[in-house]
Amino acid sequence: MDQKLPMPLFIADAIGIDFLNSIATPVDMPVEWLGSGKDFLNWLGAAKLVPQHVLKEFERSAGPGELEAVAAQARGLREWFRSFILEHKGQPLPESVVSELEPLNRLLARDEGFGQIVEGDGNGGVARSRDRRWRSPETLLIPLAEAMADVVCDENFTYVRACEGHACTLIFVDKTRGHARRWCSMAICGNRAKQAAHRSRKN
Repeated sequence: MDQKLPMPLFIADAIGIDFLNSIATPVDMPVEWLGSGKDFLNWLGAAKLVPQHVLKEFERSAGPGELEAVAAQARGLREWFRSFILEHKGQPLPESVVSELEPLNRLLARDEGFGQIVEGDGNGGVARSRDRRWRSPETLLIPLAEAMADVVCDENFTYVRACEGHACTLIFVDKTRGHARRWCSMAICGNRAKQAAHRSRKN
């Protein structure tokens, strides 16, 4: 029987960084949220990157091993992006990194997105909506590529940080007013640090 995974962590203030945190050690044991094809679909749904009806259709129609293969691709993409983030975090991103981003650009080039005009927000009028053709399970990688591209193009890498918690692997964008965030969560690593400091003072 499959072990039930805890809820995915969305603490990074950027979904492309939350993707990196889809494997993490938030407490004591490492948790892999993309360990299987089904896990991958569940994470995409929790992240609201892919409509639920698309995920359900792929779960129903994907051939043997297709979802497992795309989950493996997602894990590989995640670790490639982690290396990029860890190398460049804490400083402004120079233009020269474009050459390093070729794997991401190749993935973005496979997108079959299109726009549509749809009904407005219920107050009358119409609006533009963005959709894509979901031709194969590999299409599920495109929203991930877009989320990573958003991080690269829109976030200030000076404030991309790794949690200072002992053994914690989580990464986040520090969007606090004073840019003084040190922990993935005050409830987890922040509290642990306080308790450790308290014990140290008593000894």
